[in-house]
Amino acid sequence: MAKDKARYFTFLLYPESIPTDWKRQLELIGVPIAISPLHDKDKSNVEGQIYKKPHYHVVYVTKNPVTSDSVRKRIQRVLGVKSVAKVQIVVQSMENIYLYLTHESKDAIAKNKHKYSKADITLLSNFDIDRYVTLDVEDKDDMLNDVCDLIDDHNLANMRELRRFVKLHGIEYGLPSMKIINSVLRAHTGLIRLYFDAVYQERRYGRADIDKDTGEVLNNNLEFNFILGRDNYEI
Repeated sequence: MAKDKARYFTFLLYPESIPTDWKRQLELIGVPIAISPLHDKDKSNVEGQIYKKPHYHVVYVTKNPVTSDSVRKRIQRVLGVKSVAKVQIVVQSMENIYLYLTHESKDAIAKNKHKYSKADITLLSNFDIDRYVTLDVEDKDDMLNDVCDLIDDHNLANMRELRRFVKLHGIEYGLPSMKIINSVLRAHTGLIRLYFDAVYQERRYGRADIDKDTGEVLNNNLEFNFILGRDNYEI
């Protein structure tokens, strides 16, 4: 495994094993790095110990594929031999690793781990998670379906409302940043426009329900009033 090469790595740093200017020293390396808030409220499984030893999670991105050993040695050169013991290649998605910095990944949420503030994440050398998130065709299709469901379920009538919703609730629904969502929606603007327009029309004229047993459209007078362009009517 040590001989395997990659571009994305992760490792732990402990405050007592690194110099006081450790962030500055990491920045001088000149590669994109993301550093978690200090994890000092992680519950311990050791009897008699409440919390795990305080530590930082670090995500490290190289320009070209290298081995984990080379990354470890480079960190040790700038932070000291005892600064890092093990460097791991990121084998899961970079998005999940990044979310884990604050315990907002699905796994961390499922395990009810203490949530840390995103405002306390430190980004060095222009680290931008959106650059490292890659989606295959199936991922893009799933995301498109999720967004369409959100528009329908939460009556979102335009991109501005969708953007606000993702900003406030995106993590709850497992959505990536709006930048990534936009990259997927650009190929489906016609479909998204139809969804937005449907929500707008329902806001204006009311919502028709579907009979679950027969598939029949109920409240047909909604359609009649829509055709006539009537805004005021009673059901």
